[in-house]
Amino acid sequence: MIPLLEVDDLAVSFANSSGDAVRIQAVAGVTMSVYPRQTLAVVGESGCGKSVTAMSTMQLIPRPPGRYDRGAIRFQGRDLLKFSEREMLSVRGGEIAMIFQEPMTSLNPVYTVGDQIIEAILLHQRVSGRQAAELAIKSMADVGIPRPAERLKAYPHQFSGGMRQRVMIAMALACQPKLLLADEPTTALDVTIQAQILELLRELQRTRDMGIMLITHNLGVVAENADVVCVMYAGRVVEYATVFELFDRPLHPYTRGLFQSIPSLRDSKHRLTTIDEIVREPREFAKLPGYEKGIMPWWPDTPPAVRPKFTARAAAGTMPPASDYRLHEIEPDRWVGCWNSDWLEEHPSRKPDLEYRRPDATVAPPADPVHD
Repeated sequence: MIPLLEVDDLAVSFANSSGDAVRIQAVAGVTMSVYPRQTLAVVGESGCGKSVTAMSTMQLIPRPPGRYDRGAIRFQGRDLLKFSEREMLSVRGGEIAMIFQEPMTSLNPVYTVGDQIIEAILLHQRVSGRQAAELAIKSMADVGIPRPAERLKAYPHQFSGGMRQRVMIAMALACQPKLLLADEPTTALDVTIQAQILELLRELQRTRDMGIMLITHNLGVVAENADVVCVMYAGRVVEYATVFELFDRPLHPYTRGLFQSIPSLRDSKHRLTTIDEIVREPREFAKLPGYEKGIMPWWPDTPPAVRPKFTARAAAGTMPPASDYRLHEIEPDRWVGCWNSDWLEEHPSRKPDLEYRRPDATVAPPADPVHD
């Protein structure tokens, strides 16, 4: 099966507001894919490049100050970065839709929710105003909004946070998109509403064969909803695997740091383990399969004690630059970001590409995995 979306070596930078000629690299070589009926979770701390990657997919990065430095974003085989603005108008909202983080700031407060959903329908479908209103009512009913015909005339401030998020989903799905980009769709919602929204997305995905890119930092949400997980840090993919494999045995020190920074009901601790403590521990780097061959997990500030000793630059006493980063298939269907080395040069691997879907959406990996 061909992926719905293929992001290949995407790099995005922004002009420095201080006037410095050096640009800020927000995304530095991201590669990932999404298949129909598959949920790809993109996780990582704030500022790692998750939202910039999603916004780039719809060419929503303002240019300037933003710039696409290299790479491709192929949707059903077409490189979206080569599309003109006119061509992108037919893709945005029609074939690819996006749910933004905060529904109150995404909805226009001076227009009714019906006007805003109908506008999206009229932009992408050849229907009359009356037909668009009927489709809007159906979309609101599909996402569980009671009395949709009546509430079509309501304004955003007349809805609760959970209902506003449902309006955003109704607007995004009104034109039957093939791919949904969900950027923190449950932010600021209580856990009950979060569960309802996520179950709604799963049901709509099953009935519409829709692919979902779920952007989040909530590992509990990832455990229950994702098929494949892409872990990002500093604009790069540091680990890529199926959800069960990743939760059972994370390979990159940063991924282990994410898990260990979560409070656990099993252990009583006076303080949480920080990510910095993990990535600065030489023994954590040595846990990577192939370490004895000279495969070294990439980290922007790798401790001197574990700097790679197998490249010419390292032998000369200098740290390999970030351009020596490589996403390598350490094990079958497991990719880890590594420093480039002579061994990796001689053993190229395929790009991240997993068609995996969890067999039963009700079965989740352990919420609090135990690691070595």
